[in-house]
Amino acid sequence: MSQSIDVACGFLGGTIFSVEGGYRVLQHPRPERRFDRIADARWFLAVTWCDRSDTPAGILTHDGQLSFQNQAALALGEIRFLPLEHRRAVFDCSLTLSHWEAGHYPIPHRPHQPGHALEILGIEIDPRYGRVALIKARDDGSE
Repeated sequence: MSQSIDVACGFLGGTIFSVEGGYRVLQHPRPERRFDRIADARWFLAVTWCDRSDTPAGILTHDGQLSFQNQAALALGEIRFLPLEHRRAVFDCSLTLSHWEAGHYPIPHRPHQPGHALEILGIEIDPRYGRVALIKARDDGSE
């Protein structure tokens, strides 16, 4: 079965290409998997980006929710990884970043908890919902 590729683009270390009736992701474990919308393919790659990180990582939405966390973030604990009182500031930081520019945000020490720093990428996965912030704990020990 021959399929023509009309458009191919890179996104978060993956490749999305259009095929008849949808989009495919080159890195998907099931090569036959077709996404109906490009936003769904982008979402898959955003989740994959988080999952590949050895450090805690997640996807923060405009309303302060972590819509996805990797296993390291779950093990650390959602509130310890990204305390509620810092979520608005982290998301606002993502809004100030240029396309694919990384920002940093320090999470200060709390009683009985060391501080850590977050790396932030502000990206648009689906134009209907606006930006999300991809965040991951920096593993270099900096704050």
